[in-house]
Amino acid sequence: MSLNELRFFLKKSANKGQAKVLQKFFKTGPGEYGEGDIFLGIKVPALRSIARQHLELTFDELGELIQSSIHEERMSVLMILVARFAGSKPDEKEKIYKFYLENSRNINNWDLVDLSAPQIVGGYLLDKSKKILEKLASSKNLWEKRIAMLATYRFIKEEQFDTAFIIAEILLNDKNDLIHKAVGWMLREIGKRDLKAEEDFLRDRYKNMPRTMLRYAIEKFPEYKRKLYLQGRI
Repeated sequence: MSLNELRFFLKKSANKGQAKVLQKFFKTGPGEYGEGDIFLGIKVPALRSIARQHLELTFDELGELIQSSIHEERMSVLMILVARFAGSKPDEKEKIYKFYLENSRNINNWDLVDLSAPQIVGGYLLDKSKKILEKLASSKNLWEKRIAMLATYRFIKEEQFDTAFIIAEILLNDKNDLIHKAVGWMLREIGKRDLKAEEDFLRDRYKNMPRTMLRYAIEKFPEYKRKLYLQGRI
């Protein structure tokens, strides 16, 4: 299967009505976080099916596709990479990981980050130094910061929380709502596995957290405890 064939199948599956809905949902208007992003209107299951038929595309082909202004074309690259990463030997995993970071600025919407960063960045770094995540978290690029936070989901699933707390600390005062949500979400995931660890982190920080971050972090707490946190009475 070739790159041209993949693009043919994507265009064949396009839905103009769905595209309009997605362009509004993913904030593609002037000044919004997804400004300029173009949608074909393909639902995720159909897109995943097309991607699975093109797992053999070369890195050169994937490199061309990841630079596309069409959202589903970039997403198909990430779906291919995630599928290949899962079944790859260490040297191929490294190639995928490096390709991913080299193209991080094209992984530029929250759904693209969320479907790929835990599996590729988190998966590769699971048994390695995680310092690169601190660099990404300190970036001026919104999506690199979200990649750093979401990559820690892979570690959290292994009950390794230290890196997630380090990245959360770096991003604690970030101004963007998408980062607030990402940090709060990862803290919530830690709490599902170790509530004490999450609360230890929150104790000296929750009063100064962005409200959205805190709400996401304590979403699964009992109602009475949520109210105490929101009222600043813990």
